[in-house]
Amino acid sequence: MDAVVRKSANPIWLILLLLVLGSNLLLYRTEFGGDLLSGASESVVLGSLIDLAIVVPLLFLAWRRSITLKGFLLGAAAGLIAARFLIPAEWLGSYAPITYLGFAAEGAFILLELVLVVSLFVYLPKILRTTREDSKPLLFAFPAAVDSHIRSHPIVHAFCSEMLMFHYAFGSWKKKLPLTEDTFTLHRKTGHMAMQIMIIHGIIIETIGIHWWLHEKSLVLSIILLFLNVYSVIYLIADMQAVRLSPAVFGRDRLYLSLGMAKRMEIRYSDIAELVTDGEELSGKLSKDTAEFISRDFDAASPDILIKLKQPVAAILFMGIRKPYRAVAVKVDEKEAFFRRLKTELDCD
Repeated sequence: MDAVVRKSANPIWLILLLLVLGSNLLLYRTEFGGDLLSGASESVVLGSLIDLAIVVPLLFLAWRRSITLKGFLLGAAAGLIAARFLIPAEWLGSYAPITYLGFAAEGAFILLELVLVVSLFVYLPKILRTTREDSKPLLFAFPAAVDSHIRSHPIVHAFCSEMLMFHYAFGSWKKKLPLTEDTFTLHRKTGHMAMQIMIIHGIIIETIGIHWWLHEKSLVLSIILLFLNVYSVIYLIADMQAVRLSPAVFGRDRLYLSLGMAKRMEIRYSDIAELVTDGEELSGKLSKDTAEFISRDFDAASPDILIKLKQPVAAILFMGIRKPYRAVAVKVDEKEAFFRRLKTELDCD
């Protein structure tokens, strides 16, 4: 897996961004701003359009430290749309048609994303065939098959995660845990499953009680809450099944780690710098750049092994979000056997 480096966001850019947005809100949504606009509205409106369509997107991307042409174009389109609603029509005047470019651009991006979603379903038979032929665990094989047939895109990753969620929630109950010499479970000696079931029961009881009470107050809110709770139950069931059916797997040149639907990671043996099995690093608080593959339990659990990496490696979170980590904390059911196998792979690498 390619290493990913992302520096922390600089708060200065965020402060400047808020100042620009705040000044434009003050200008058009207060009486004080209305007094300032009288007599010089055309030049001021032009300046606001430049602020919202150029300055704000650049400041936002600088704050996120991810300046790209696509991000700027999307931000510029969003800025023009925001200007259409922020600036009163009587002040926009001849600049009003410019704001419709934002709607056109956003519409084009949405259309492109719809095309990608449609192509996902068009290529689905080939994707499933490629997935079945892949020796990697399903959580890794299916997204890889999608990327091999369709251009990688956040909306595609989101739909991919949703499809995996529904598969594990409704289509995996007859499958058995694949235990071989290459697999190591992360949940069997913990209370992870019991805790998941307890949370599901709590959500169901809450849904029944609050839904009927809220139904009399607001039908719309009760329906929204019902939908969110049903989705949460489906996600938790899928996550429970994914944990059960997706152990840690030693591949030919990398280790496949996953913790349900929430997190998965491919670690090349050549990217591992050090293995830590005891000391304060395991018993103390883990750093923010450490990925945790520790099953949820009723009591706080410490990792059995800390894998330090030579360079940041990206973990895939829910909805296909990528986040880089410099270390990986793992708690497995068979600690000694897992460590010996990992040490052997490192010695052979």
